[in-house]
Parts: sequence; C-alpha cells; structure tokens
Amino acid sequence: MTQEVQTRPKVTVIIPHWNGWDILKPCLSSLEASDYPNLEIIVVDNASSDDSVALLKREFPKVKCIENSENLGFAGGCNVGLKSVTSEYYLVLNNDTTHEPDWIGPLVAQMESDPKIAAVQPKIMSAQNPKVFDYAGGVGGLMDVLGFPFAMGRIFTTMEEDDGYYDTPKDIFWASGTALLIRGKALDEVGLFDEDFFAHMEEIDLCWRFHNAGWRVVNAPASKIYHHSGWTLPPDRFQKKYLNHRNNLMMIIKNYPTAYLAAILPARIALEGVAFVFSAMIRDWKRMGAIILALAWIFVHPVMLFNKHMETKKTRRPYAASTTQKRLYGGSIFFQYFLRGKKRTRDLAE
Repeated sequence: MTQEVQTRPKVTVIIPHWNGWDILKPCLSSLEASDYPNLEIIVVDNASSDDSVALLKREFPKVKCIENSENLGFAGGCNVGLKSVTSEYYLVLNNDTTHEPDWIGPLVAQMESDPKIAAVQPKIMSAQNPKVFDYAGGVGGLMDVLGFPFAMGRIFTTMEEDDGYYDTPKDIFWASGTALLIRGKALDEVGLFDEDFFAHMEEIDLCWRFHNAGWRVVNAPASKIYHHSGWTLPPDRFQKKYLNHRNNLMMIIKNYPTAYLAAILPARIALEGVAFVFSAMIRDWKRMGAIILALAWIFVHPVMLFNKHMETKKTRRPYAASTTQKRLYGGSIFFQYFLRGKKRTRDLAE
C-alpha cells in the first residue's frame, strides 16, 4: 500500500443496480479512471434478470458484487452495501452516472473541512446536455416549508445552464442520491436509508434526519459528474409519479416536529388537490392516479407513519427544530414558479 493511500480516507462506493449492463458499464469504466487513491467499489445487484452480474464479474473483477435475491429498491440496495463494509466515507452512486477523473477528491476535501458535515454532493450535470444542470439534484438540494424539493440550478422542470454562479460551496438541505458522499459516523447516529421509501426521496429523508441531529449537508461545486436522468425509471412511468407523491408526504409526516406538522400538513394536502386539478386540465391521467393512490396509502397507514414520526423524534436535538426550519426556503416554490414566474433558484431572493 502506497503512502498516499494510507494518508487519504477510505471511500467505499455503493452502487445499487437492477438490469441494464449498458448503463452500468460506463459508470464502472469512469470510476476506474478516478485519481482518488483509496477507493473501494461495491455493486449491489437487485436480482437483475439480465446478464449484468456475469458481465460485471468478467469485466471488472476488482469490483465487489453483492447479489440480492429480490429487488430491494434503491434504499434497500444501498443499505445492503452499507451494512457489508466499514468505511470512513460512503459514496452512494447511481449506476447511470459518469465522472471527471478528479471528482472524488473535492468531495472528501469538503467533508474533511468540518467534522460536523454529514453529507456532500457534487455538481450534477445532464449527460444529454453537459452545459445544463441535471434534474436529479443540480448543485445541491433545497426544500420549501411545504416540503417541495428543488435544487440550485433546477426548479421543477427548468434546468439552468452552468455559468459559474453556483461555484461557491454552500450549505444545502439535501444532497442528491445520484452521487452522495456520507460520513460513516453520521450514519451510525441517525441510521440508514428508510427502506419503506423503496426509491425516490430516501436521500432527502436521510439528510433531514442529519439536520435534526445537528449535522450539516453541503455541496462541492469543484466536483462534477454527468447523469443520464431517467434511464433506470423514466419520468413518465406511473411508479415514479406515485413514489414521488407518496414518499414526499411520508417524509414530511416523519420528519417535521409535531407542532410544525399540524400547521403544514393541511396546506400540503390541499396542494395535492391543486396538482390533481392541474393534471386533469392537461390530461395527465397517470399523475392523477398517482396522487389518488399516494393519498390513499397515507390515509390507510396512520400507525406506520406515527411510529416513524416518533422514531425520528428520538434523534432530534432539542435546538434542531428551529435550526432545521431556518434551512428551508420560507415561501412556496410552487407559488413562486407557477404564479410569479421565478424559474431560477438565484431569483428567489428578489
């Protein structure tokens, strides 16, 4: 082992995968070109029905492969990988990403700058149009008081070009699971991904728990990756729409302190109704069905949601509720975007 490897923190990459060798291969090839010296790569296969596992073992023999007997989703797949190894830092990574060779170093440097940083995300660019930020996280995730997530460089379906405006590292509310460096000690404190989410917003839930426990979440714009958004689960799929609506409501109920939740939840449910009406106007039948099913799931699982709410309360620091609240955008991003025409994150302060 070289001196450089010994002096750099160990980073373990966790890649959940389900079918699509043509997606996974470029990701692993890109990782092999990384200049970070102390790197371990684990692919967690969620019972792929294609030849992904065989090809992985043949073409990337140094990559550890864990084979699940069923599809555990993104959250479950990540957790299997996280439980399989001990590392100072874990880098959760989507299988449909490619990367600059020097992208991991800036993430680690940012993490090393403050022991209270729990998670860091890079600048995520669209692989289809590299000048534009990617939908899945831009330069770092934000959220408004009603629980609507958006990102620096991306609000709803509007993606900005990278003109250098977001190049200064900043605290963010959530780091995208597309590429998420996590401190092992922070995971030990708040727990792993919530597997009931299956996929979508599990990383926002995790980051919210970090905030509640007094940790920071930041971005590292000096690091850059490229994401083929929608390769694994296309945006027009019913399952994706359903999980986004259901998981968002579950996340709010789980993480908001009781007093805040009582004030926020009625307005949030009302906005689901607005989204339903808007979907009807544009004949988006899938989203209409997704909203109905998501609300139905919420209303028939009160015990589960209550238990999640109480479990999260155990790891919330006494001062964290007000501190976390200050990290949210104080207005409604829905109102700013659709009624006031604020399409860029930088315009929200005006």
